[in-house]
Amino acid sequence: MSHRIHDIPENDRPRERLLRLGPQALSDAELLALFINTGTKGENALQIGERMLREHGSIRALSRLEPAALTDIKALGPAKAAKLAAAFEIGRRAARETSQRDIVLDHPRRVYEFIGPELQALSYESVRLVLLTTKMTLLRAEEIFRGSLNECTATPRDILKKALIHNAHAIILLHNHPSGDPTPSDADRRLTRRLREAAETMGIPLQDHLIIGTPSESRELPYFSFREHGLL
Repeated sequence: MSHRIHDIPENDRPRERLLRLGPQALSDAELLALFINTGTKGENALQIGERMLREHGSIRALSRLEPAALTDIKALGPAKAAKLAAAFEIGRRAARETSQRDIVLDHPRRVYEFIGPELQALSYESVRLVLLTTKMTLLRAEEIFRGSLNECTATPRDILKKALIHNAHAIILLHNHPSGDPTPSDADRRLTRRLREAAETMGIPLQDHLIIGTPSESRELPYFSFREHGLL
């Protein structure tokens, strides 16, 4: 392959193929090339995209990198890394934008579809609190902790304080396991019990606690729901 995109026949260049056939026709490497835009002396933008996929395995893996880590990739630099980080974030926001205020979060699958893809894209553990209205629609969703979920940092008092401030009818707790395995730890189970008891005392039901993992052939669902498993 030539070291210059312009040496590729015009109809075969990523931009022209996208305009002619639509973005769905492009490979992952071609989509990356459109953001990388220019190559280096030894590689064109498409070759850089192909190398990035070889080194990191997938678009998902690349999207989980922090912007600073993207700048460490050979031939990117701050400007190209910033464009890619922005593209990944646009994708995450688009995935969760579907009529958020009208979505009914009354089933673990719906909760997973609402926020799961965003949590799966993270390389660190993030704890989210979803506040619900009386109709089980979204009132508010926010990150309340970052880092490993444990009973010292994520206390029922701190979690329920958010629900009281915003007058929530019910709450759902979520966090991700960056390893991809959503199996709850002992600390996850203990905190869930304590939060359920405290929530019941305050009249704010804990509807569920979801642990978000990643899809795998070895498990039926990419998440663990405490409610579905009879633990709430």
